[in-house]
Formats: sequence, C-alpha cells, structure tokens
Amino acid sequence: MSDISYSAALVPVRDDFAAAHTRFWQRLASPGAWWTGAERVAIAAEVRHARHCGLCKARQEALTPAAVAGHHDHLGALPAAAVDVIHRVVTDPGRLSRQWFKDTLAAGLSAEQYVEIIGTLVAMISIDSFCRGIGVPLHPLPEPQPGAPSHYRPPGAIQEDAWVPMIPVDRATGAEADLYGGQAVGNVSRAMSLVPDEVRTLFDLSAAHYLPMGQVRDPSNATGTLNRMQMELIAGRVSALRQCFY
Repeated sequence: MSDISYSAALVPVRDDFAAAHTRFWQRLASPGAWWTGAERVAIAAEVRHARHCGLCKARQEALTPAAVAGHHDHLGALPAAAVDVIHRVVTDPGRLSRQWFKDTLAAGLSAEQYVEIIGTLVAMISIDSFCRGIGVPLHPLPEPQPGAPSHYRPPGAIQEDAWVPMIPVDRATGAEADLYGGQAVGNVSRAMSLVPDEVRTLFDLSAAHYLPMGQVRDPSNATGTLNRMQMELIAGRVSALRQCFY
C-alpha cells in the first residue's frame, strides 16, 4: 500500500499525522493477536457501516436498547457477536453494561477478541474523524495480508475491577516492558493491555492526535497552535457531544 498523505488538504497538516496513520493502516492489514488480516479489515469496514444500521438507529431513539429487537444491518464478514460489539460501541456506547459484555462472551467472543475489536475500532474512528474534520475523503481500506493470528496473551494480565483483564504497571515486564514507558498510567490507557499491540497503537496515534501526557495537566509548553482556553473549549464541547465521562 502507498503511504497516506494529506498534501491535498485545505488546511496545513503536520507530517506526523500521515506517518502515524500510515503505520496503523499497515498494521490493520496484518494478522493481529486474535484476528486475521482479512478479519481486521472486515472489522474496519463494519465500523464504517455501523453508522447506517437501521436497528442501531431505532435503538438510539428508544428508552433502552433492549426494547428494540431485530438484527443489525451488516456486511456479512464477521460473527454476529463481533458485529454487535462494533455496532453498539460505534452508535450507542453510553448504554453498554457489564451484563451486555457477559452476554457477548457467552455468545462466543473471547475477551481477547473483544479487546482487539475495540482497539481497531478506536483507531478507525480517530482517523476517519480526523479526515472528516479536515474535509478529505476517507482512506480506502488496505488489502489484507495473509497469515494467522499470534494468539499471544500477555502473562502479566490479571482480572481487576474492569470488564477485561489488564496489565498493572508493575507487571508490565518481559515483552511488555515498553508498554507504559515506565510511568504510572490511567485505566483508560491500560484498558486494551490484554492485547498489548492495541496499547502501542493507541499511544502511537495519541502522540500525533493529542498532547504528550506530561503536558496534559500543564500545556503551557505545548508546541501546537491553540492556546489553553481554546483547548479547553474544544475539549469540553467534544466531551459533551461524545458523552465522555472523563
């Protein structure tokens, strides 16, 4: 695949955005820990398709999603449990529940497969939203690469209070020694550590999309073009629109 470029955008775009997005596109096409390259690309396609699902639209308008029965409008390439995860997280994430997650596992999806779906979904929404924001077409999905998933499960992952096992900072050793940069990190960063490459992808994209962690509380030394008041205005508005509890 060719490298992603934003040279035709109507606004100036730093080179690190295109570089980070290209790295994800290359990884998207490759076998992951629990899904093949073809399945990972199918997950990405379903993420885009979920916005047009009639069942999801009806459930969004209902008092509770459980009040509306039916089947998702889907592309037919993934198991029903995977489709439901994608559609529910894309269209109605504020009403997910632990019981829904337990039902998802009972339907045949493993916690590891779930985490890899979420990691892929988060990256796709980040990149697609960026494209919409700067007024460029969404990137064509890459051609899947052959190969089998690694089925690697990190030995440091343990069950805590979250729905899925996670790697505590003091257990990020061996192959995961690089995962948190030797620093204390929040649960939002540890949430995908059951599939370590999803954390690496999150941090790689975050380095372009967000402030470095050291500047979040004190962005006075940030090198971007927004001042602190502009950052807070945008962050507050986006959080309200996305119903972000943080």
